[in-house]
This record gives sequence, C-alpha cells and structure tokens, in this order.
Amino acid sequence: MNTATAPRKETVVELLASDLNGQGGVFCPSPKAGMKLWNSHPRVFLNVADAGEGKCPYCGTVYRLKAGEHFGGGH
Repeated sequence: MNTATAPRKETVVELLASDLNGQGGVFCPSPKAGMKLWNSHPRVFLNVADAGEGKCPYCGTVYRLKAGEHFGGGH
C-alpha cells in the first residue's frame, strides 16, 4: 500500500450551540481543534448552523454540533 496516498484521519470537533458565533458558525483554524493560530492556514468561516456541521477546505477538520444541540439564531 502506498502511504503517500493513504487517507488522513479526519479530525472532528464537537461544538455546543453556544460555541457558534452570531451567524451560526466558527472560524478555522481554531484553538478548539488544538491548532495554533499563528502557524496554520488562512482563517475561513464555516457555517455550522445550517447543516449541523462544516468542513474546512484547507485542513479537512470537521466542526459538528453535538447531538441534541440546536442553533437558534435571531431573537
């Protein structure tokens, strides 16, 4: 098996609704994923509220709402 093309283990970060910002998302890189902000990829916004999860296009980290968590948004 060629290890150069072997898939990486996907990192999943479970979030509470209170972890999301006012728009229902998070930014990656994130300290919640154990990343250092100074040596990671460019900062990207991931909308988690709409689908319950978002995947970073740079590092592949998945940010997912924990089971039973719902983002209310609005008032």
